[in-house]
Amino acid sequence: MISELEKFKALLDDQYTWPAPYLFKFIVPSTELKNLEEMVEGNKLSEKPSKNGKYTSVSFTSVCNSSDEVIQMYQKVSTIPGILSL
Repeated sequence: MISELEKFKALLDDQYTWPAPYLFKFIVPSTELKNLEEMVEGNKLSEKPSKNGKYTSVSFTSVCNSSDEVIQMYQKVSTIPGILSL
């Protein structure tokens, strides 16, 4: 049985030729924004606060050398409470 992670990895490898720029998008509670910024330091972030300021939409493009690097980034930021990966 193929796991969701294996399916995602296969999809990335099918869609991209590595190394390649990859667009990451997240929605994070504004109280956790600093934590995300520290985790993805070195990337130019585009941030947009929600209407009431409770959440912030964050996106950035990073050149990744493999699908494993993309997956590692998602796993790294998944430790932030309340983050949503898009």
